[in-house]
Amino acid sequence: MSVVLKALDWREPLAVAAAFADEPWAVLLLSSGAGAGRWSYFARRPAATAQVGREDGDGDFARLRAMLGPRRPTIAGAPPFQGGVIGLAAYEFADRLEPPRLPRDADWPDLVLARYDALLAFDHETGAILALGRGEDARAANHAADEAAAWLDASKGYIADPDPPAAACEASSPGACYEAAVAGVKMRIAGGEIFQANIARRWTGTLTPGAGPFAAFARLARASPAPYCAWWRLPGLALVSHSPERFIAVADGAVETSPIKGTRPRGANPAEDNALARELLASEKDRAENLMIVDLMRNDLSRVCVPGSVKTPRLFDLTSYPAVHHLVSTVTGRLEEGLDAADLLAAAFPPGSITGAPKIQAMKVIAALEPPRGPWCGTLFWAGLDGDFDSSVLIRTAAFVEEAGGWSFRFDAGAGIVADSDPASERAETEVKALALRRALTGP
Repeated sequence: MSVVLKALDWREPLAVAAAFADEPWAVLLLSSGAGAGRWSYFARRPAATAQVGREDGDGDFARLRAMLGPRRPTIAGAPPFQGGVIGLAAYEFADRLEPPRLPRDADWPDLVLARYDALLAFDHETGAILALGRGEDARAANHAADEAAAWLDASKGYIADPDPPAAACEASSPGACYEAAVAGVKMRIAGGEIFQANIARRWTGTLTPGAGPFAAFARLARASPAPYCAWWRLPGLALVSHSPERFIAVADGAVETSPIKGTRPRGANPAEDNALARELLASEKDRAENLMIVDLMRNDLSRVCVPGSVKTPRLFDLTSYPAVHHLVSTVTGRLEEGLDAADLLAAAFPPGSITGAPKIQAMKVIAALEPPRGPWCGTLFWAGLDGDFDSSVLIRTAAFVEEAGGWSFRFDAGAGIVADSDPASERAETEVKALALRRALTGP
């Protein structure tokens, strides 16, 4: 298989994606442009797609491996993702791996996969765009790259600041109900059933007639940039995410995961903001919560990594975003020879930071308290034809469903509950995490 890259002049990724906002399978992976977020990707018209529903028999990520096929060469020094599969594994896909018997989401499949042989890669560091094409020979690859380059012509006329697409966004249950759920989880912790569980609240609404999900994404991406912003328009569905959290990544066999645990809101002024950041860094409760998930992720990675290779090079790094401060740790390892990203996904899914410890029992507790999560707290990923891989934890994520009268939406926000959690503080934390999505949908 041949691969071709063609350099193009800069165009805003949002402007390009907006031209195809109503086209099923169009996808934008939009980074914040800093550090590991150097590259953004836009693709459409996949060469192959697959959806695994609740009735399908596949029990693992075999569909992903089959769609990728044998490993293919890539161009050195080019974007990390040079064509391959973009996929979404819903939270309930976990039932296929280590069954806690989860109820399924009525609207979303467990797994969605699409292989893209043409894409645009946006280099935020150099301000250049690369059109990438793959094909069985050089002629086919050139044709695919030219097709991707032509997508730029459709980006004229983009409205940079769309109006809020929804009039209202309501919590599905009162805050007092969430506080009662937190108190119940603390009782389970005190009884020795679990050590930690991530419990969520839900917000729902409908878009105004004529409005679409992309308006929410455009507003969100501009107001609250994150390393793993994403928009994916699927048949009858749409995903809008501005996740700050990497799930797992693989680069030439090297594995990395970066769990987030520990949150504070941003302050109203620099002095208050610094005080909140210092408070988070000094919080024994938040550090203990983070360390539990680090240990869980070390265990997950150890199932598929070379013995002795799993390390924790960074603990409790303070990372700040427009709405919140977080504590982020990093766990690394090296894949065993003969294993691949699909094996790693099967070993680590669903992400430990949004389940709890022990993971399976925490998931049972979550299932008793929440409706099916669907995409929220699953993972969105790209899988390269060369074996490299990157993925996000789908927090800060809204799921849209197309209905006869327009679009409905929902999103969740959760908090990690431990023995010394305060129910009112945990409820307030969910509201801070939900704020950016609420503003993107309904305005200030």
